[in-house]
Parts: sequence; structure tokens; C-alpha cells
Amino acid sequence: MTTFSELGISKGYIKALKELNIVHPTEIQSAVIPTLLGNKTDLIGLAQTGTGKTAAFGLPMLNTIDSSKPEVQGLIIAPTRELVQQIKKQLFKFTKYIEEKIFVEGVYGGEKIERQIRSLTRPTHIVVATPGRLLDLIERKAVDITNVKTLVLDEADEMLSMGFKEDLNKILKYNTATRNTWLFSATMPGEIKKIVETYMSEDSIRIAVNKNALVNANISHHFINTKIHNKTDLIIRILSRRKNERGIIFCRTKAGTKTLTQQLQNKGFSVDALEGDMRQKERDKVMRAFKKERLQVLVSTDVSARGIDVNNLQFVIHHQLPDHLDYYTHRSGRTARAGKTGQSIALIIPGEMQKIMDAQKTLGIKFREMAM
Repeated sequence: MTTFSELGISKGYIKALKELNIVHPTEIQSAVIPTLLGNKTDLIGLAQTGTGKTAAFGLPMLNTIDSSKPEVQGLIIAPTRELVQQIKKQLFKFTKYIEEKIFVEGVYGGEKIERQIRSLTRPTHIVVATPGRLLDLIERKAVDITNVKTLVLDEADEMLSMGFKEDLNKILKYNTATRNTWLFSATMPGEIKKIVETYMSEDSIRIAVNKNALVNANISHHFINTKIHNKTDLIIRILSRRKNERGIIFCRTKAGTKTLTQQLQNKGFSVDALEGDMRQKERDKVMRAFKKERLQVLVSTDVSARGIDVNNLQFVIHHQLPDHLDYYTHRSGRTARAGKTGQSIALIIPGEMQKIMDAQKTLGIKFREMAM
């Protein structure tokens, strides 16, 4: 088994990783870290969420920083506030035992911009940001990205499906000549290929982890045949049998999310909702409770669950199957993170079996029927 020291990571970082229980490199880390430490290159990494990408790009980026220059040299763009906060926190923890002082700042919507502008007046080496807020700060001249040596796009496909295409194009037009771009994505839709062709070098290194498996191999896929009016009762039965397990239930609409949450709360289950009409403060409160295991289950819409990274979720339930197969990949990828196993359970009604067949074929997975 490879070690981080064999990948070229220095002792101070290895000590910090050990404290975070990161002892053996994951497949993406083993492939990406030596490549990025040894070359100044553009890189395209195809990998599911939950495979250890933050360390894969974070450690090499920290390595490129000249801490004696108080300027922004690294830029990481991610789709959601939660993911930005998480990346910032991890980079901070990685640097615990190194000699240099590397300063990382996180900026995102849903918080007063003035506070973030103030934070950016301090020496900052790496900025982790959501696209909209970053663009706002660039246009206000509150952040200068002209000296950025490395730009990371994390969960690039999620950013595009959330409508950040224009913002990303504007950001990527800055200082293209002098920087390296590292793009990470679970899927490669046409829009991503366009970004690669427009803003990245023809010699970009491509690394795909389990490229045949579009979906994490540690997830088992199941479907239950039911009728629309039986779905809530069915979910109640599933949750009753899994009192010690945690998971996420996906609904297609905000209204459906609210209704189901209410029904489950009335039955005494420890659940709460995440949906688009919530204010950021409420959303943060729900996420905090879920992460600290005060909540057993989240009921969420697709967009609201973007960027959620919570370990030890044993299952995902699809109240309805999503319209896009990419969404199935993102939904089911919330379970079986960091090497654990998990179950993805779809409730299907008459006429939806074709969707299961399509998913099997396109995603290269096998669904098994679950009898209740």
C-alpha cells in the first residue's frame, strides 16, 4: 500500500493527516498528488464525491504557495457554501504542523459581503469561493486574482447544473496565461468539455478514477414497487427498521419536501427539511444538527443537497427518481463516502421500470428489487 511520504508529501503535512485519520492515500490521491507535485500542468480529474479530492488538490496547492508573498496565489471554486467552508477547514487543518504560515479565506453568498471584504484585507494566500460571490468581490476590486498560480474547479458539473456557467466563464477569463487549472468533476457533460477546450491546455493531464464506474462501487442499488399514495407509509416502515441508521430522502419539489418532512415529524421521526425557500441561517442550523447527529434523516430537494459531505450515511431514499441520470449519481453519492458502504433505494410506481433499466444501462450499475 502506498504511503503519503512515497507520494512526496512532507512530514509536517503527514502528521496533520494522521491526526485527521487520513493514513493511506485513496485512489485519486495516489494518482493526482505525485502528478501535481512534480509538474506545472493543467489537470482534469474524473472522480466521484467522497473519494478524497480535497487532499488530492489541496496538498499540491499548499505546496505551490510562497508564504513570504502576501498575495492570493491559489483559488478554489466550489458549488456551495457548505463545500467552501469544508475545504477551507480541511486546508487549515492540513497546515497545522508546517513551518510557514499559509492563510486561507472562504467567501460565499448568504453572508454579509462587507465582512468578507474586511477579511480579505488581511494577508491571504488561498481563496476558497462560490462562483457568484467571488465574481462580485472581483468586480468590487476586493480580491485580486492576477497572481493566482493555481485555480481549482471542484465539482465542476454541479456548478454548471446549478446555473453558474456565466459566472465561471467570466472568472476563467482572468489571468489565463499564467495559471494552471485543475478541474474535478464526477461526470463530463458537453458544457464541461467546452470549459476544458476554452480555458485549459491541450496537454492537460487526465486522470479518471474507476472510470467505468460512474457511481461509487460501494453503493448497492435497490428499487421498491409501490403506488403514489403508499409512498409515505413505505418510508415510515423503512425508517422504523433503521432506527440506528442515518440518511437522506430526496424529493423532486420543495412542496413535496415540506409535506413529507411534516408527515414524518408527526410520526415522531428525527427528520428535518432542506429546500430552496429556506434562509441561509435556517439551512445552516439544519446542517449543523445533521452533522452533529442530532438529526437522523434529512429530506431534501436535489439542488439543496449539493455539496453536502457527511460521513456515515447508510442510505439514500429516492421518493421519486430524478429526471436526469446525473442527479441519480449525485444523490446516491451522498452515501458510502470515505470507503464505507451504503444503500440507494428508489420508490417506483407503475410505468417507471423503464427508468430503472435506463439507469442500469447508462451508469453500469445493477438494481435489485427490495420487498417490503
